[in-house]
Amino acid sequence: MPETLLDPTTLGDLLRVASAVDYHRWEEQIRRTGGCADPIHLTGWTLTKDKTTGETLHHYSTESEPGGRLRLACGNRRASRCPACAWTYAGDTYHLIRAGLAGDDRRDIPATVRDHPRVFATLTAPSFGRVHNRPDHGTCRCGTRHAPDAPELGAALDPDTYDYAGAVLFNNHAGQLWQRLANRLRREIAARAGLTQRELKERARLSYGKVAEFQKRGAVHFHAVIRIDGPDGPNTPPPAWATVDLLTDAIRATAAHSYTSVSVPAAADQPARTFRWGTQLDIRPVKAFGDGSDITEQAVASYVAKYATKAAENTGTLDRRIGELSELDRHGVPDHTRRLITACRDLDALYPDRRLWAWAHMLGFRGHFSSKSRHYSTTLGVLRQARADYRAAQEHAALGLDDNREPDTVLVLADWQYAGHGHTPGESALAATIARDIQTNRETAREALRDQIDLEGIAA
Repeated sequence: MPETLLDPTTLGDLLRVASAVDYHRWEEQIRRTGGCADPIHLTGWTLTKDKTTGETLHHYSTESEPGGRLRLACGNRRASRCPACAWTYAGDTYHLIRAGLAGDDRRDIPATVRDHPRVFATLTAPSFGRVHNRPDHGTCRCGTRHAPDAPELGAALDPDTYDYAGAVLFNNHAGQLWQRLANRLRREIAARAGLTQRELKERARLSYGKVAEFQKRGAVHFHAVIRIDGPDGPNTPPPAWATVDLLTDAIRATAAHSYTSVSVPAAADQPARTFRWGTQLDIRPVKAFGDGSDITEQAVASYVAKYATKAAENTGTLDRRIGELSELDRHGVPDHTRRLITACRDLDALYPDRRLWAWAHMLGFRGHFSSKSRHYSTTLGVLRQARADYRAAQEHAALGLDDNREPDTVLVLADWQYAGHGHTPGESALAATIARDIQTNRETAREALRDQIDLEGIAA
């Protein structure tokens, strides 16, 4: 049951749901969604028949379900909106990133990809003014040694001189800045190998997987796994000249090159700006198992997966589009974040093609939070389809349908309609409890697997 004290309305609704005759079926539906916080409701039916004999192999209708509805997971990647679905998304992202680092036989990515030059690079935003921080040594510029969770961290020391307009315009153009870096990086690699760009395509390929992260100050930066493959991707070995040192040097040169910039024209009271990456560029080689100083494949995949389910919520902004500024008062949005959102509103008319107000809840950022190049590894779509096929096979076996039946002899008819989404207050409280139970079971199973691996290692 929920650990927090429930209000009378929620408690009454919870008791209504829990005492219903079809509660166990409702609970089963919610468990199948992983404890989704905002499930999609469908009504309809499906009919499976044998074309040859006309025999009905299976018939399902939502008429017999609780409320006459089937509940499906919402699939939202944001942990702030649906922790259960975000957990699934993070897991998929983890496997996608790790497959490009360690290989995956099921996805035709050989383990030899570990021998390819690969680094984990962090590209940050430039400075828009001094903010409260926690330096490794000493105190903040304000003279205070802030606690790790201090609310003022990331806020401007002098809001009147902080470039809020520049900060949101940088966020808004960050995706283009990344694309320019990716394009220029190929040139820099070719130059260091003594090749033309056409010759580089015939001998090597650049692959990457990246994720965006918001700093407390509200500026977006990117973490990227960057790898050099042979001409056909991870299945072919890179040329002998392709090394981690060459890749690292090429990335540094690319980030500093004048081509790797985005220009924003002047408008009204706003000056013309040219955005480049910040000076805090971190590039580290990725090790298969680590040596105490370098980051490992698992650590990198876990880090990327973690931030793939987050947005700008750590700055105190909302996790949905903002209708009017008065909403910020109701949700207690911090002053620094409020000023960034206000800057989006004020700049929207000056740069209408950038849709800054539509993305004000993201502090201007409008790119993909996680993305990858075509040949980096598998895709989220492939991983989701594999999961769907597995569940379909389970359902098939549970229904006793003949796996040896020819596909052309089976006719499937279906009619589905959208019927809403979400939970009642009592259902929401119960679903949260179910989600916590599922998470606890997963963590217990993970710990048991780790213990087993440790014991096998000792025995060996």
